[in-house]
Amino acid sequence: MRTDTERGLHRMSRFTALLAEVRACTICAAHLPLGPRPVLQIAPSARLLIAGQAPGRKVHESGVPFDDASGERLRDWLGITREVFYDPRQVAILPMGFCYPGTGRSGDLPPRQECAPAWRAPLLSALKRLRLTLVVGQYAQAYHLPGDDAPLTARVQGWRQQWPEVVPLPHPSPRNNLWLKRNPWFEAELVPALRARVQQVLALGCRPSRSDRGAFRPQ
Repeated sequence: MRTDTERGLHRMSRFTALLAEVRACTICAAHLPLGPRPVLQIAPSARLLIAGQAPGRKVHESGVPFDDASGERLRDWLGITREVFYDPRQVAILPMGFCYPGTGRSGDLPPRQECAPAWRAPLLSALKRLRLTLVVGQYAQAYHLPGDDAPLTARVQGWRQQWPEVVPLPHPSPRNNLWLKRNPWFEAELVPALRARVQQVLALGCRPSRSDRGAFRPQ
């Protein structure tokens, strides 16, 4: 019979092999204008998951998730530094599509549909200490909030429904400046509650428990 240490090492070995497979993935290479370059960040100890859409051209070039204006705004919403944001032991970043899908008439194309069925379930199952999932944009919300057919604005307005485990967010892209201007409640109500919850989650560093549900509740 394996000891706890041996089981832990076996799990880590399987996770390392899985991550290597993901980073070598070419499942939709024929449809990617710049070729495959999976961009993600994950470690089994992460307590915060950012479920996004797909990398843009700048992120494809750098290989660093949210290494753009969207990332600056997202980090401001969360109230955390770049150092914390890019620490995979604390923060996992899994877009719905890991590779840059190209550009259409009105911006980047949607995430490739091949990616999530191939990799999402095994990667999510590795996050044993997950306490908070931030669901950014319509494509991530369609996956993580199944059965909710409401428009994005209505989903985000209903953020208290999944609190404190899941929080839907608009995409932090500068393209959404008009949305933010039309919805001032987002930065006035949701963002302060989100910052407090993120600080709580990153500070505690233990498994989810029933007591955590009442530790912080938005008004």
